[in-house]
Amino acid sequence: MTATVLVYLFLIGPLVIVLGSAFSETSFLTFPPKGFSLRWFANALGNSDFRRAFATSMQVSLLGTALSLLIGVPAAYALARHRSWLPRSLGLLFILPVLVPEIVTGFSLLRVLAIDLGIPVLGALILGHALLVLPYSVRVIGASLASFDFSAEEAAISLGAPPLRAFFTVVLPNIRSGVIAAFVLAFITSLNDVSISVFLTGPGVSTLPIQVLTYVEQFFDPTVAAVSALLMLLTVAAMAAAERTLGLTHFTK
Repeated sequence: MTATVLVYLFLIGPLVIVLGSAFSETSFLTFPPKGFSLRWFANALGNSDFRRAFATSMQVSLLGTALSLLIGVPAAYALARHRSWLPRSLGLLFILPVLVPEIVTGFSLLRVLAIDLGIPVLGALILGHALLVLPYSVRVIGASLASFDFSAEEAAISLGAPPLRAFFTVVLPNIRSGVIAAFVLAFITSLNDVSISVFLTGPGVSTLPIQVLTYVEQFFDPTVAAVSALLMLLTVAAMAAAERTLGLTHFTK
């Protein structure tokens, strides 16, 4: 029982400190908060740099997640549909972005995408985030396909449906919950990423977490706590919307 309480304190404690600091009246970060004020939230929402960085983060996260799904859905389908003859090592290829330290991945992407290929900052960010969240897309969708009976797809093909149409009309609707769950998980991971973004951001293009780090270098007021609280609220809202749409059981299967 004591160990369980300590684990919960370790996990929830930092969140409580950040939330408490965001409502403090003081002009510096402190906990427990002194007084109650919403001015730091107003300061965060009124900061043009934060608004611009948030728009960039949403664009990068949405496009990066969509790109990862465009690659992850066919990859997961191939690994599940043809697992009898595909080498097992092929599945490990899609997990490498998780196994390799993100700092190494970020530096490698900077070297290849920005320097060697000369891809613009925004495009490099989208490609980098797509690579970052690709393992989540493949693994979550693969888990949905693991319980799918491919004989239904074979029946549709035997009745004259082209393979592509059979996939979109038979397979995809049955793994819809897995695709949505993969999208939510990948989107949240991308939105809060620092290690990849810090290498790929450039002049005039910055994601919200990187903009928060830049702000902390110059100021030490609770504005950063307010931004963090808003990000937590967005994350919780995304998870709540997914749970309401799919049901919690889809995430635990």
